[in-house]
Amino acid sequence: MLIQTETTPNPATLKFLPGRLVAGSRTHDFADAEAAEASPLARALFALGDVERVFFGEDFVTVTKAPGSADWASLKPDILAVLADHFASGAPLVVGEQAEAETFDNPEDAAIVAQIRELLDTRVRPAVAGDGGDIIYRGFDRGIVYLHMQGSCAGCPSSTATLKGGIENLLRHYVPEVVEVRAV
Repeated sequence: MLIQTETTPNPATLKFLPGRLVAGSRTHDFADAEAAEASPLARALFALGDVERVFFGEDFVTVTKAPGSADWASLKPDILAVLADHFASGAPLVVGEQAEAETFDNPEDAAIVAQIRELLDTRVRPAVAGDGGDIIYRGFDRGIVYLHMQGSCAGCPSSTATLKGGIENLLRHYVPEVVEVRAV
């Protein structure tokens, strides 16, 4: 199995492309080994010891290495071996269902929320997925849009610039009711 790798804007994160569907339309973010209990693949990656975060996108896996851990040249072969073994085995990506995080919206804002979600789904998420991450809508309250950053976006040095300079400007341009975007 040939697995390609790509760098991401986050120097601590690499994007692995196995050339097949990984999570499909539902992403999975594992911020630590405890959260990875539902995923045989994420557990195996955390077991390497130098892994701090694992994210499954539609057709990719991003792995974030822990600060002060081995360099990518020594860690990457171990990650590639774990990925190849997992996909060759046919084991499930996630066992059981992970609960969706709740969102909070005022029912009176349904039309605004629909516009926000449409822009996020059609313009923002595809671009962010290209960098090995995802941005999940969490809510809209009094002009503020709350988003959760996942994958390579979580902890990325340029995530604030992406959030404020990119996403906030886009949403404010198309949805005048949006005054700010905040990460949760």
